Amino acid sequence: MNQEEDQARQAGLPGCYRHPGVHTGIRCVRCERPICPECMISASVGFQCPDCVRSGSGTGHARTANQPRTLAGGVLAAGDPQLLTKILIGINVAVFLVQQTVGVRFEDAFFLLGRAGIPGFDGVQGVAEGQWYRLLTSMFLHGGIAHIAFNMLSLWWLGGPLEAALGRARYLALYFVSGLAGGALTYLLAASNEPSLGASGAIFGLFGAMAVLMRRMKYDMRPVIGLLVVNLIITFAWSGIAWQAHVGGLVAGVLVGVGMVHAPAERRGPVQWGTCALVLAVSVVIVLIRTAQLT
Repeated sequence: MNQEEDQARQAGLPGCYRHPGVHTGIRCVRCERPICPECMISASVGFQCPDCVRSGSGTGHARTANQPRTLAGGVLAAGDPQLLTKILIGINVAVFLVQQTVGVRFEDAFFLLGRAGIPGFDGVQGVAEGQWYRLLTSMFLHGGIAHIAFNMLSLWWLGGPLEAALGRARYLALYFVSGLAGGALTYLLAASNEPSLGASGAIFGLFGAMAVLMRRMKYDMRPVIGLLVVNLIITFAWSGIAWQAHVGGLVAGVLVGVGMVHAPAERRGPVQWGTCALVLAVSVVIVLIRTAQLT
């Protein structure tokens, strides 16, 4: 429980009707049930809860206008609020098991590589040789049990709140844009024959977006900032870690996070998706520049 929630509890504020552990002073203007920031949906006057919005406003608006929305304007999905996070973890674990079963040849075929020969493969391999898929596939490979365990714990801790706050489509865009940005910076700055793999670029993107979200919600940022600082220290203190992926993912996550949670309501969609497109476009330009240098 953060400091603000503890103060709210001590002040005798009720818990949100959907999240009882989150104490709040805001109530739905229609049913007067207490609602936390995650459940607040802007109305013409005040805020409404998701249930009242689902039941219809009675104003003659289109049905889509009554759909409950997340903080970032995404449709509040029914069912498991951490569905995509669990799917991403499942994919990473499944790919890791394939790695352990098939062996090093599987990694060699899909890790991030600029341009180099690989024993057992014909010709020169790498992104510079047109194997752009390595920028994506490398995001689901890991170098050992400790590597995947740390990344998946971070994904579980960060992914759930972000998925709930942004909505599934925006959350997925954040994850992949951050991961690809981290891969692009690694491709640009790392030695062309130095392999790289891991979900760290995407994870650091989630760190960046989480910091932006917590600042937007005026939550105590010390836990996420402290964890981020520890991760950055590890990034630069230990050899063999692709710091480029971490930095690239972090910067992309902050930029996308700002676009997601600070977009003005009247232009929310264009600003949010435009920010994602801009970061992705910069990543593509970086890849093109490095490819020109290596070929």
